[in-house]
Amino acid sequence: MPLTPEQQAEIDQQRATPRQTLRAVADGIERHLYLAHPVLDHGFVRVIDYMGDDAAIVQAARVSYGAGTRKVSNDEGLIFVARQWIRHRTANVNEYSARYSILDREFYTPAPEHLAAQSDVNNQGRGATLEGAEAARVLDILKGDAARAYDHYEEMLSTEGKQGLARELARMNLPASIYTQWYWKTDLHNLFHFLHLRADAHAQYEIRVYAETIARLVADWVPLAWGAYQDYRMGGTQLSRQAIDCLRRMLKGEKVTQETSGMSAREWREFEGVMRE
Repeated sequence: MPLTPEQQAEIDQQRATPRQTLRAVADGIERHLYLAHPVLDHGFVRVIDYMGDDAAIVQAARVSYGAGTRKVSNDEGLIFVARQWIRHRTANVNEYSARYSILDREFYTPAPEHLAAQSDVNNQGRGATLEGAEAARVLDILKGDAARAYDHYEEMLSTEGKQGLARELARMNLPASIYTQWYWKTDLHNLFHFLHLRADAHAQYEIRVYAETIARLVADWVPLAWGAYQDYRMGGTQLSRQAIDCLRRMLKGEKVTQETSGMSAREWREFEGVMRE
């Protein structure tokens, strides 16, 4: 769903009327406020509001010290400690409702280079990219099915002078590829957890590009916290008991294989991936 003219006018007005505040201001994220950052063919990400900055995280960890008695190098160490203290909360989502509003005719259509077959080794992954006539055939099916579903959606809706289905029922046949909009509110701890899962190279491409856009915004917002996240979470790894045992055996000079590791084929592939990195 692209921005409507009304939404764009609202953004322009919000950015044209800055306000004074006594709360912490992060200059890096201020320049992104309200702007739409394009993702995929019709998607976007916007920062609507934020709370705090790197100094606020450090202050929570330090508690008894004033904001002025600090060095950047000390702050970097405290940020990793402070994030363990943050209370775990789920995100709050307020989605554009198809029960009350009519959805736009906007569908996600993968670019040809992202049309992939099912992976032979991973039931949740993609394999080789489709090419030529097969890729064209699949694209035609995706576009045709989406267009047909929306045509029927419009046809079923109650309109002026015609009694049809209620919106909450007419939406049932719309495909998963239709675009929606929502406000997503979360804390930094859970945001980092989301990015750890969804900005990962193994994540599904379509959600990964959203996560990568959000990651760039977070890096501008709280650069010290982002650096700690990259060092300890993104650049770190967790090993199972079997993986630690294999690592110890390897350090002693033993040759360990998947057959002697006690791990499944998938676990062994992941372990090999960590060791190669």
